[in-house]
Amino acid sequence: MEIEKLAKKLKDRTPVILGSERFSKFAILLPLVEINEEIHVLFEVRSLKMRRQPGEVCFPGGRIDPGDRDEEHTAIRETSEELGISEDSITDISPLDYMISFGQIIYPYAGIIKTPSQIVPNPAEVEEVFTVPLSFLKEVKPETYHVNFKVEPEENFPFDLIVGGENYNWQTRKMKEVFYYFEDKVIWGLTARILKHFLEIIYEPPRENN
Repeated sequence: MEIEKLAKKLKDRTPVILGSERFSKFAILLPLVEINEEIHVLFEVRSLKMRRQPGEVCFPGGRIDPGDRDEEHTAIRETSEELGISEDSITDISPLDYMISFGQIIYPYAGIIKTPSQIVPNPAEVEEVFTVPLSFLKEVKPETYHVNFKVEPEENFPFDLIVGGENYNWQTRKMKEVFYYFEDKVIWGLTARILKHFLEIIYEPPRENN
């Protein structure tokens, strides 16, 4: 290959996250509803029949299907299917920062459900729904804990090919986990991280212009 063609091939491409073509991709909606003239955040409790994470608190969402128009459409479709509402009743959708976690890319959105009284949860996926006043979440401070990840190379790892061998100084990772409590419900994990991010966006003080 000529060096000019090589340079053009590099220049013309759009960079993405390295290895992202092998990632699982999901979209999630943080639903906002108005109850008695007060804004609430709506949560689901996963069905106890679910194979993964039964009984845990979450936001509606799921895997991006090939037929979905984009990530936003996935969040709308999944919310519609799980809560038994029309897609048209989900409005004012705005993207939050997307997340990368253990081979997954999660695209969160915030949106308004105009007709919360029409919600009929799909029992195959949702055990129950509940809401938390935004005013409560603004004032409460979540508890923070840390999870440490330990590197364990497989048994036949070629230590003889790396400097340091079996004494190689692996960089370990520490991750924060936040916990919110509301009545008898515990909100943690990915759901709590998205919630914390959302609260920081809407309540962060405005920046002063220099």
